Order: sequence, then C-alpha cells, then structure tokens
Amino acid sequence: MKRYLTLFFKGAGMGAADAVPGVSGGTIAFITGIYEELIHSIKQFGPRAFGAWRRGGLAGLAVHLNLAFLLPLMLGIVASLVSVAHLVTWLLDHHQLLLNAFFFGLVLASAIVVGRQVGHWQWQHIFPLVLGVCAALWLPSLLPASTEASQWVLLVGGAIAISAMLLPGVSGSFLLLVMGLYGTVMEGIKSADLALIATFGAGCVIGLMVFSRVLSWLFYHYRLGTLLTLVGFILGSLPQLWPWRELVSYRLANGDRIVPLDYRYLMPSDYSVITGEPAQLLTAVALMIAGLVLVMVIGERSPSPFKEDRTHV
Repeated sequence: MKRYLTLFFKGAGMGAADAVPGVSGGTIAFITGIYEELIHSIKQFGPRAFGAWRRGGLAGLAVHLNLAFLLPLMLGIVASLVSVAHLVTWLLDHHQLLLNAFFFGLVLASAIVVGRQVGHWQWQHIFPLVLGVCAALWLPSLLPASTEASQWVLLVGGAIAISAMLLPGVSGSFLLLVMGLYGTVMEGIKSADLALIATFGAGCVIGLMVFSRVLSWLFYHYRLGTLLTLVGFILGSLPQLWPWRELVSYRLANGDRIVPLDYRYLMPSDYSVITGEPAQLLTAVALMIAGLVLVMVIGERSPSPFKEDRTHV
C-alpha cells in the first residue's frame, strides 16, 4: 500500500508539472527515480501483450504491463491534471513570475541531481550535453502553428505533446502553447469535453507507443549518451522559466491567446525599470530555493534509475 501511495503522489507531481508550460512531467519522473521503469512499462503495450494474456490470462497481462506500477501512477497524473488545471491556470494569469521562480529552482536542481548520475565527467560528454541543450532551445521553433483545432490537429498535437512530456526538460504544455492548442486542451479538460479529450488522448496513445520504444532502445544501447542528452534537455529548458523577462515577440492563437516567440531576459533590478512591474525579488528567490531544496531532498531519497552503465557516448 505504501508503494501505491508513493506512486500516486509521484504521478500527481508529474501531472502538476505537465500542466505548466515550461515544465516537464518527465523531469519529475527523473528526480523521483521512476523514469526508466516508466519508459519500459509503457513500451510493453503492444502486440506482445496479447501473447502474455493468452499464456497467463489477466494476471499474466498485468505482470507483463507492470500495472502495479502504472495504475497508481496514472491515477495520480489524471487526478492532478483535473484538479490542478484550475489552480495552474489561475497562477499563470495572476502570479506567473513567482510560479516561474519556483519551477526554475526545481528544474535547475533536477539537472544537478540527474548530472550526478554521470559519475566522472569527461570531455567527450560535452557533445551529447550540448546536443540536448540545442534541441530543447530549437524544438519549439520547428513546430507548425495551427489556426484551427480540428480533430487531426488535436491528434497530432497529442502525439507531439506526450512525446515531449516523456523527455525531462521539454515541456509538452509549452509545445501545445506554441502550436496554439494549449488553451483549447486545458479548457476541454476543465469542461470535460469528452470528444476533445478522446481525440487528444488517442494522439497521446500513439505518441506513447512510438516514442517509448525509441527511448527504451536508446537507454539499452546508449545509456550514458542518452542520459547526457537528457541533462542537456533540462538545462535548455531553463530560459523558458527565468522569472524576469520581457516579451518582445509573440503571435495570437485561438481565442486571442498569446503565444510567446521571443523574450529579452533581464536582471531583477532592470525588470522593474523596463516593465514597470515589481520584481518581487525576495519572494522569487525564496521560491527558487524552495524548489532547489525540494528536488535535492527527493533526489537524495529516491533510487537512481541509472545504476548500470552499459553504454558508450
């Protein structure tokens, strides 16, 4: 029972993170020590599941799919998305600077915790690290912006977003924002629009089936290189969470929702002068430290998902 509750709350943390543009549920899975088990468990969904069912019935299928792990985790994610969606949208509208400060500290500490798993750093580790940073920075600009949330757009958007959510440091919510789908999806979740949720969910299932297999293969054959690239992903996501910034370029998506395209990053003292808004320096720094401490404590208590190093960079 204790393990099930722990997994439920870890899932709740993933769901809360996935609701915030700029934060990834994969980061929470990483720092809580369940990332690789999550990837391999998702990969089990496929044709082989039918063979497991035929051989062992429902009990054999449950073992094959690792449902004792996935079910409490998924329940936590769903419960958090449904309940936290209201709180997150309110915080984004009224206290975005402070919310970003907390998650900046959380994500920065995540990079430190995950980076510790590398062990002895060497010069050849730089390439996959830089590759991850560049991919995280450039990925949003490569995505097309949609003008109408049709069923096909929602399907493709779900596949892209869930794939990003599996990557620490890459925010599926932010990619939805870039594609102009974030507001539509969040409102659909809050209003229980079953047709929209079913279409978006089908895209998520497709993305999970494909991308989990890619990640599982990479971990098995290039474990260390994949880990370093994911650390780069986490570091590359930090600019999206810097609290003191000025929006200099944007476009309007469905419902006149602003989609950020470019920011100017400021020091706290310049932020107040340029924007006319209070920097809230002490509160923001306190929340950054709270995020750092929270992740460091979780990281110390959670088992490492990278106990073996069977790969090369």
